[in-house]
Amino acid sequence: MERRQPPQTEEGWYVLHDFRSIDWDAWRDAPERRRERALEEGIDYLTSSERVNDADEGQSATFAVLGHKADLLVLHLRPTLADIDALERRFEHTALAEFTERADSYLSVTEVSGYMSQDYFEEGETADSGIANYIESRLKPELPDSDFLCFYPMSKRRGPDHNWYELPFDERADYLSNHGEIGKDYAGRVTQIIAGSIGFDDFEWGITLFGDDPTDVKELLYEMRFDPSSSRFAEFGRFLSARRMEPTDLGAYLAGEPVPQEDEGSHPHAGADTEGHHHGGSESDGHHGGSDGPHGDDEDVRSELEEQGVYAGQPHGEDVHAVVLYSEADSDDLFEEVDGLRQNFDHYDTHVKTAVYEPRDDDAETAVVSLWDTDRAANTAAGFLAELPKIVRQAGDDEDDSWGTMGMFYTVKPEHRSDFTGVFDDAADMLADMDGHRKTDLLVNREDENDMFIASRWDSREDAMAFFRSDAFSETVEFGRDVLADRPRHVFLA
Repeated sequence: MERRQPPQTEEGWYVLHDFRSIDWDAWRDAPERRRERALEEGIDYLTSSERVNDADEGQSATFAVLGHKADLLVLHLRPTLADIDALERRFEHTALAEFTERADSYLSVTEVSGYMSQDYFEEGETADSGIANYIESRLKPELPDSDFLCFYPMSKRRGPDHNWYELPFDERADYLSNHGEIGKDYAGRVTQIIAGSIGFDDFEWGITLFGDDPTDVKELLYEMRFDPSSSRFAEFGRFLSARRMEPTDLGAYLAGEPVPQEDEGSHPHAGADTEGHHHGGSESDGHHGGSDGPHGDDEDVRSELEEQGVYAGQPHGEDVHAVVLYSEADSDDLFEEVDGLRQNFDHYDTHVKTAVYEPRDDDAETAVVSLWDTDRAANTAAGFLAELPKIVRQAGDDEDDSWGTMGMFYTVKPEHRSDFTGVFDDAADMLADMDGHRKTDLLVNREDENDMFIASRWDSREDAMAFFRSDAFSETVEFGRDVLADRPRHVFLA
């Protein structure tokens, strides 16, 4: 008897969907002092959970559930089951817990499997950084700021006519690959977290979908129902829908007031404090990039660039954050894939642009640059971009002991294009002899030959700053005033 090959899996964070129902009669009848205490302790618990004060890393978020199935959802992702267990019990010690009953829960663990990338499991640490980064983002996902959430459990069918587990591995992989192609059409509109629950809960997976427009989620699920992977082989549990809310909105929620309390026309979580989302602090864990970000040390970079007439963004609201990936794929094929993604990215106000930049050196890799108004949006986009063909590395992730700057974006006057590239060649020769300089490339937007960027990497931040302070840099900036259509702009890596 032939035994079918199961896919290899790698697990990440444990996931708990904790659904709570409010005892509204008890809440209305309770004395004001008791309600105030419950509200205070409830907000403190939710805030502490979202800041991940209880663990080294993880994520938490709070949602208002729509319909009769529950009232509140607290979604936790943590490295260990012990972390999840402690969070459950700590809630029961709050005064808010006295007014709630657990309506439902679901336990699972984030995972990736050999269906996604068999090469990753075969190559291990030698797998290319693009795939490795994407898989890391699936194992330790960042909860998106989307307003709407849809959660449902599912299993693969084991019936007499259609038995998923009797199919050969390659056939299962083809089904899932085709299924995934549907999801790519919703990139930028719908984000998913897939977590395995075999042995943990009643179904085999827990699926959580996020989007700002609920109809995007509905359309995605409807389209997927017609795909054979679902129509022949999927069994679903019940679906629960919810809206994101801040812990500080708990009082308004319990009072029957609209949540979130911000202007309903704006994104409810844009610009929210993300302290502790990864490691109990405000810095990213490096899943998608390697710069210092738009604050802290990079304020010195701003100041020095501003003195040279280079726009480097303002402290609040005007920064542009960049995701840069390098691919060895054919430029035409790569562009076709990127064009499909950016049509979906354009649905978001935070999207600035996404473009393919080709190197002048035929032996160098093509770059995909995606610019966003916020670091969080850029990091979310990076997860989709990492699935582009033949990604070999992501800027910021290739060398942990170096300091990378996106350099500057330039819009060159058409009549001075050759002047600009000639000056770059001269500057590149000079940079090659500078202490701490590793690599600098000039790449050109394949849709606009006058749109260029320079990507640079140094041994350290101080080495790069020494270049910014140099006479050669000043002379280059002065030259640029005559040949550029507008000021060069420095962009920080997300």
